[in-house]
Amino acid sequence: MKESGGSGAVIRCDHTKDQETEAVIRQIAEEQGRLDILVNNVWGGNDLAIEQKPFWELPTAHWDNMFNAGVRAQMITNYYAIPFMRKAKTGGLIIHTTFWDHYKYLGNFYYDLSKNALLRMAFGLSKELKDDGIAVIPLSPGWMRTEAVLEAMNTDEEHWHGVEELKMSESTTYIGRAVTALAADPEVMSMSGEPQQVGKLAEKYGFTDIDGRIISSFII
Repeated sequence: MKESGGSGAVIRCDHTKDQETEAVIRQIAEEQGRLDILVNNVWGGNDLAIEQKPFWELPTAHWDNMFNAGVRAQMITNYYAIPFMRKAKTGGLIIHTTFWDHYKYLGNFYYDLSKNALLRMAFGLSKELKDDGIAVIPLSPGWMRTEAVLEAMNTDEEHWHGVEELKMSESTTYIGRAVTALAADPEVMSMSGEPQQVGKLAEKYGFTDIDGRIISSFII
């Protein structure tokens, strides 16, 4: 972050524990006095393998992973952050990271249900926060090279080019640039509540990934 000209603070937080989430928002309020952009990226749904099996053959433990550590955790973060954002009366932007490909079925019942729940959460909040000028955007990245993905592929950010499965992957910076473009768009309220794909936003705003590519949206 400092190399990019910014500054930041690392705060350890378990978003499945409401009191820790509330403490983070309270700390921001006390130290910064305002919150303009919330990137709600809480997700704990990959503790079990996301298998392509019928619902009745999947472990019900997926519900706890994807809804408690995913959907509910994002909801609770909103619950504590939104009153603070509204208090400033200066508008703002809330991003829900999720996955969306024109409402196609995602192949795993619990995964599909949870990701669509996040879309609906963003849609509902877009209606409730319209008069506050706070845009709520559900944002869908593509095949992203997270630390977990790189570890699963037995590679790292310096050597991923040698892994065929990662050929069309994107860095975690790519979605960050999408958020930056949305935050800088004076017309962002016109998009509030509507699912957006990072690849499409790259084409719209003209940003690239760190290697200079515009990577197309992930297609199921």
